[in-house]
Amino acid sequence: MAEATVPGPAILEEAVADPQAVFAKERFEVDLEFLQCLANPWYINIIAQQGYFDKPEFINYLKYLQYWKKPEYVKFVVYPHALAFLDLLQTKEFREEIKKVDEATRIHGLQYHHWRWPNYQHADEEEEEEEEEESEQQSQEQAQAQAQLQQQ
Repeated sequence: MAEATVPGPAILEEAVADPQAVFAKERFEVDLEFLQCLANPWYINIIAQQGYFDKPEFINYLKYLQYWKKPEYVKFVVYPHALAFLDLLQTKEFREEIKKVDEATRIHGLQYHHWRWPNYQHADEEEEEEEEEESEQQSQEQAQAQAQLQQQ
């Protein structure tokens, strides 16, 4: 399989007269538009139900789109959730789960609450932080006790 060439951001400023530049610009725009559609869990659910994730060519296209995570490309991405979903779509488990309407509903709810309350921290996350702090404190106490034993 031939390696696909990734269009560069500079292509947007090149002259329209060059047919290759026009193609590269169009490819850049199409890739970006599709990538940003991936920020919508309902869109992902629909394409999953239509069987796109069962096609190896489509999975290769999703792998190809990983170039959008590079600094020179990421600045064009308006919806960063698209990149998170692109990462999730690299796994077969997520591609299977997102076919379910209940899963798409759950993910949409999480996304909505993240947008509505960006600084909100789930109780689970708070408990994890408390456990980490507790564990760190215990480690420090153990280190102090060992140091005292060594001094004696």
